[in-house]
Formats: sequence, structure tokens, C-alpha cells
Amino acid sequence: MTAPRRFTGDTLVIASHNKGKVREIADLLGPYAATFTTAGELGLPEPEETGTSFVANAELKARAAAAAGHVALADDSGLVVPALNGDPGIYSARWAGPEKDFAMAMRKVEEGLAGKSDRSAYFVCALSLAWPDGHVETVEGRCYGTLVWPPQGPRGFGYDPMFRPDGFDQTFGEMDPARKHEMSHRADAFRQLVERCFR
Repeated sequence: MTAPRRFTGDTLVIASHNKGKVREIADLLGPYAATFTTAGELGLPEPEETGTSFVANAELKARAAAAAGHVALADDSGLVVPALNGDPGIYSARWAGPEKDFAMAMRKVEEGLAGKSDRSAYFVCALSLAWPDGHVETVEGRCYGTLVWPPQGPRGFGYDPMFRPDGFDQTFGEMDPARKHEMSHRADAFRQLVERCFR
């Protein structure tokens, strides 16, 4: 098995047009890269997510952004609800529609859970680091919890206000961002990626 490749550059491209996600990633990787730029700032189009898994979509987005000439980091993440046969899953963003209306997306999840006793769910985050020569390193993190209704808290983004992580009495939407960063699916994936490519 070959050793993982280390990030040794100064500039890292965050392959996302989602401002909330870019902010979280920059916070988590701040100590390891001198400067960050984003796919949006570089004018790169968002590639069509044609993969059938979080890992496949993260790799697809990272490779597309790395083609601009810098090492690029992409994440594909979403909410998996076992009682909904794994939906919204890789389609978590699409459930919010073109307007990115996550209040509507959360209502859809809640409607799907009507009459079901299993309200367990987990967030998944796949992170891919791609180099311009095509090399990719990928990890996957998870965070397990329960879905609550109505949504609670103005913080976070996406499905955060309806997700209460196991062992906590607050949703991600209520939680202090620093606390969320310590134990979220993204934090889990970042711990693995830092260990693999940045230490």
C-alpha cells in the first residue's frame, strides 16, 4: 500500500460555492494552508454530481477544481435517514431545490417520517484532496443522532436545526459553532484528512 500524499503547497482551492461550507472548511484547515481560494472566486463552474456515493461526488468535484492548477479540496456531505431508505443522502442539497430552501427540505424529511417510530439519522462527509496531476486522497466521516421537530436554533446550515447528535441535548442549529466543529461529521473527516495529508 502506498503512503498517502502530503499537502505541501501554500494555496488550497475549496471546491465549493456554498459560503457556509467554505467558512467551516477554512476554519478547520486554517493552520495548514497559507491562503484559501474557492471554486466560485476562480469562476469555476459547479460540475454535475453524477456519482452514486458521497465519495464519488467529492472526488469528482475535487478533480474538476484541481484542473485549474492548484491542489483542491472538495466535500460531499448529506443527511442519511434509515427510515427513508437512506434519503435524502447524496441528494440532500437537491431536496432543497434550486433556491436552496432547507426549511422546505426539512419539511419533506418530516413528512416522510410521519407515522414512523425510527427517527435516527446520521450525517456523512466525504472529503477529497485532488492534485492537478490527478492524484486524489479521500476520507469519510460520520456523526450519528436523532431528528427533532420543529427545527430548533438559527445556527449552522442545511439540516442542522433538526439534527440532535447522540449524547447532546441541543441540535446543531442551537450548538455553539466551536462545539459543533469538535464533533460533527465534517470534524471527523477533517481529523482523518489532517492525519493523512497535512501533519
